Amino acid sequence: MAEKLAPEKSHSYIHNGQKVFDWDQTLEEVNMYIELPANVPKKLFHCKIDSKHVEVGIKGNPPYLNHELAFPVKTDCSFWTLEDDIMHITLQKRDKGQTWSSPIMGQAQLDPYNADLEQRRLMLQRFQEENPGFDFSQAQFSGNCPDPMTFMGGIRSG
Repeated sequence: MAEKLAPEKSHSYIHNGQKVFDWDQTLEEVNMYIELPANVPKKLFHCKIDSKHVEVGIKGNPPYLNHELAFPVKTDCSFWTLEDDIMHITLQKRDKGQTWSSPIMGQAQLDPYNADLEQRRLMLQRFQEENPGFDFSQAQFSGNCPDPMTFMGGIRSG
């Protein structure tokens, strides 16, 4: 049932008509997906994740991405992998349940409609996690959706 509440589609960050990366999120993490150029050996790619900053590039060249993150992450649980021609960066949210409008501060913010959809999906994901015997995949909110991070005293750790 929980997989029904997983991100259905990723969001794209487009800059000057070029896709920079795709991204999605769950209650606990933000995932970034960067298409890699095919003519560069995989061992030359690098990624550095700090609590509020990410840098991605090819060794010996200026970084492709060098940005402040929208919110702090847990660096000991954040990592990157190369999968086929995609760099997959997993950022562990410091504050579980926080709805991110973008991984990058001030860039590619979700519009209010899509930000609301993300918050609703994360709230339902939280309900599913806290009540595993129930199926919330068809549930809907009428009116404003509460913040999944703070609703009813916040997320219980467990």
